[in-house]
Amino acid sequence: MKVLYIGGTGTISSAAVAESVRQGQDVHVLNRGRTAGRRPLPAGVTTIEADVQDPESVRRALDGTTFDSVVNFLSFGAEDAAAAVELLEGRTGQYVHISSASVYHKPVRQVPFVESTTRRNPYLGYAREKIAAEDVLHRAYEERDFPVTIVRPSHTYDDAHPPLPGDWTAWDRIARGDELVVPGDGTSLWTLTHARDFAVGLVGLIGNWQALGEDFHITSNEALTWEEIYEIIGRTAGTPARLLHLPAELIRVVAPDWFWSDLIVGDLMHSAVFDNTKIKRFVPAFQPTITWSVGARRLQEWRTAHPGEARPDAETDAVLGRLVEGYRAAAAALAP
Repeated sequence: MKVLYIGGTGTISSAAVAESVRQGQDVHVLNRGRTAGRRPLPAGVTTIEADVQDPESVRRALDGTTFDSVVNFLSFGAEDAAAAVELLEGRTGQYVHISSASVYHKPVRQVPFVESTTRRNPYLGYAREKIAAEDVLHRAYEERDFPVTIVRPSHTYDDAHPPLPGDWTAWDRIARGDELVVPGDGTSLWTLTHARDFAVGLVGLIGNWQALGEDFHITSNEALTWEEIYEIIGRTAGTPARLLHLPAELIRVVAPDWFWSDLIVGDLMHSAVFDNTKIKRFVPAFQPTITWSVGARRLQEWRTAHPGEARPDAETDAVLGRLVEGYRAAAAALAP
C-alpha cells in the first residue's frame, strides 16, 4: 500500500505516519521540509519537499507519481479542496480529507454526534471553512467519482501537546497552584482523544475501498466535564486544581486577541459526545485504550523528561492571569 501524507509531522499526522509505518505501508510525506517544532519522521519514510501554498511546486513534486491513498492534513477551505481534486484526480485511488468535528451543529441540539448530524457552526470560521471544503469534495465524489473519504478528528493530543486552552502554560498554572479560569460552569461534556488511538482508526481507512464516499469521526469513547479534565491534571501534578468559572462569551471580551477565545466560544464551551459505531464497523481494530487519566500521566512524564520544551509562555500566562482578574472583577460587580 503506497500512501502519501500531505503534512505528517504535526500532533495528529505524525502519529498516523508512525502507525502506517508500523503496519508496513510504503509511506511518503510531502511538506516544506522545515523541522523546527515538528516531530521527526520514522525511518523508512520517503520525503517529498514542496509548499502546499504553492500549487505549482506541489504539481512539480508529484509529477509522474501515483499513490494508492493520499491523506491531506493541510487542506482547510473550499479553494484548497478544489485544488486537491484538480491535482490528484487520476493520481490516487483514495483521497482522505482531514476535516474537523467542529463542523457539527452548534449550539448542540442532540448528543451523541453521529456522522449524519447536521453541520452548522455560526461561531467559528475554521468550522465553516471545513464545511465548505467537505461540500466541494462531496460534489466531486457525486459528479466526478472522485474517491474521497472524509475524516473528522475532534480534540486530539499526544504526549508532548496537552489539549488545553493555553497548552503547557495552563498545565503549569495548575501545577504551581495558581488559579485558572474554566469556561462556563465546567459541566459541559468534552471528548479528548490521544493521537495514537486516532491513528489506528485513520490508518484502518487507508485502502479500505468501502470507505469511499463516506464520512467518519474518530474519537475516544470517553466524555468528561471540563471540571473533571482539569481536576485530573491537578491529581496527576500533585496539586489540587484551583478553578474559577467565567462565562465563555466574557472570555472573548477579556482576551479578544487570544487564539483560544474563538475556539472556546465556537467549540469547547459546547458538549461534544460521539457515537463511534461507524468507524468501528469499518475498522474493527479501532478500540481506543488511552483514557484521559492515562493520557495525563503520559503528559506529566513527558513534561518531566523535557523541561525545556514544556515551559510556560509568558505572554499566554499573562492572558490567563488577565482572565482570572476578569473573573474577580465580574464577581465584585455582582456582589451585593
